[in-house]
This record gives sequence, C-alpha cells and structure tokens, in this order.
Amino acid sequence: MDKTENILVKKRVKPTAVRILVLRYLLDKKKAQSLKDIELGLPNTDRSSIFRSLKTFEENKVVHSIEDGSGMTKYAVCAEGCNCNPEDLHYHFYCTNCSITYCLFDNPIPQIKLPHNFRMQQANMVIKGLCDKCS
Repeated sequence: MDKTENILVKKRVKPTAVRILVLRYLLDKKKAQSLKDIELGLPNTDRSSIFRSLKTFEENKVVHSIEDGSGMTKYAVCAEGCNCNPEDLHYHFYCTNCSITYCLFDNPIPQIKLPHNFRMQQANMVIKGLCDKCS
C-alpha cells in the first residue's frame, strides 16, 4: 500500500481508483487546488467523480476547503496529525498575482472567545499579497 492509500485507510475512506488519483494529485501539487485545477490536471476523470471525492475527503478530514476570495473554493490536504478541528485551523496566503493559495501550517488561528452557546464550525483566515515567486 502506498502513502496515498495509507492516508485514505487511516481516515476510513475506501481507496477507490478515482479517490487515489485525486488525492495523489493534491499531494503532488503541495498547494490548494480548485475543482477546475484538478479537472484540468486529471483530464480523463469525470468532474462529478472528482467533486464527490473532494466532498468525501472533506467530510472525513482528508482535505480542508478554503474560501480565499478568488471566487473558487480550493482544497488542500490536511497536515499530518490535523483533524481540521477548530484548534487545528491555520492561516492561508493567497497570492494576488499568480492566484495560488498556500496553507500556513505554522500559524494557527488564535482561539476566539464566542458568546455563550455559540459553537464555531469553521474559520477562514486569508492573508493576501505576493508570494516569493511574484514579489
């Protein structure tokens, strides 16, 4: 079993051919990808199969989604040990020139004190600017 299949098995996701292909693509890119990016990178794979795989990955915390302000949801593989719980949330960096979104795993989002009976389900912290290749 390779690394990709091990990740899926650990997260209790059945390692189908399409899921392995999509996860391998995301792992190879090492940065957040939109559905369109993945479609272009896997031209022989059906769009709906890719989308279903991403939703399954998100539900099982294999990937997390990012709203970076570009108008497209992007997906990034969760870091080792990350369960996408509020305490695992981190900042993202969106390059306004090349439109690439990076996870900033070393920068966790600080705990926010919410009013009584409020429960955070998701937080989205995006820093925008120029990446090292564009600056």
